[in-house]
Amino acid sequence: MAGRQRNRARPPRAAADRARRAHVEQVRGHRFIAGWGPKRTATVVPAPLRYWQYRPGGPYAAGAAVLVVVLWLGLFGWLAGSDAVRDELPLALVAGIAVYVLNARRVTVSDHGLSFDVAGSRTDPRAVVPSALVQEVHAGRTPEDWPRPEKRGGWLPGRSRVAVRHLDDDGERALTLWVRDPAAFADALGVPLTR
Repeated sequence: MAGRQRNRARPPRAAADRARRAHVEQVRGHRFIAGWGPKRTATVVPAPLRYWQYRPGGPYAAGAAVLVVVLWLGLFGWLAGSDAVRDELPLALVAGIAVYVLNARRVTVSDHGLSFDVAGSRTDPRAVVPSALVQEVHAGRTPEDWPRPEKRGGWLPGRSRVAVRHLDDDGERALTLWVRDPAAFADALGVPLTR
């Protein structure tokens, strides 16, 4: 399978838009913590997700978490002194951790596409990459002849880098991300993994 890539014509724009909406509907039927199954409020039981994994918040989330802790402790230190800072430290740390954890993202592959979801937010259909537009999934760094990739998360232990080449309204695009199982990720998108 090495070296094979999807070589098919671009589907009509209406078909890509339908795939984006179908992806959003399938993902909305599941809880953010994928192992918990479908939401109780789902009127139709959605098809299982093909692949998902979580990635922690990025540098902006870490900066926001640190800012919450610093402002919290600074405010109490300014208003009530150093004793109040010691008393508020555990609560400020919990608030900072909560800010960071709530910025965790889920990489989700449904029957129709790929998205990067944030807890407590709705998936924007324009941000979904329909599976029909994925041309190739490559293990490792982005090949030289591909467009400059958009990075979707940094290195994490136990994960391998993959590059995804796909079509977009503006032409060909690429993105890179780190996944647990590159072969399962490529299979979920319906494309063979190249090396």
